[in-house]
Amino acid sequence: MSSTGTPDPGNAWLSDVELLELRRRMPILYVEAVPVRVDPLGIVTQVGVLLRASVTGEMTRTLVSGRVLYGETVREALFRHLEKDLGPMAFPQLPASPVPFTVAEYFPMPGISPYTDDRQHAVSLAYVVPITGTCEPRQDALEITWMTPEEATSYIVADEMEGGRATLMRAALAHVGVLP
Repeated sequence: MSSTGTPDPGNAWLSDVELLELRRRMPILYVEAVPVRVDPLGIVTQVGVLLRASVTGEMTRTLVSGRVLYGETVREALFRHLEKDLGPMAFPQLPASPVPFTVAEYFPMPGISPYTDDRQHAVSLAYVVPITGTCEPRQDALEITWMTPEEATSYIVADEMEGGRATLMRAALAHVGVLP
């Protein structure tokens, strides 16, 4: 980005205006991660849920997520967003295969899928990612709360999640065999 706010043409980032225009014209590719802690047998014992403040100041719970940049592999995007949201000492254990446990389609119109995003039509590749290090949330994540699978899928937590992410978390826990 130059000092005048003009995007660098060699850069993968989009200006706010460019992103807004693209969001109105085509789906955007995202990655999402459900951070987990596992026991020595690989069984999920805890689920990490992020706390964020919305643009209106409302506190919401969410998962790690973000766009895949032009020229970036899915694996690179997943790692970048995990580090961005959880900090550089989180030490995520990326899956050996880039195949997601599900593909979530977010629509600006409710009722098409369980997932909604008022800003856009987005397609998200979703992963369960074990975390072995210490998490220090950064960027717009205020904190990460580690919960048991039962706590993470409770109605209280589901009510704090937006856009169908409670449904996505339940699908993640079902995928790894610990859905309460």
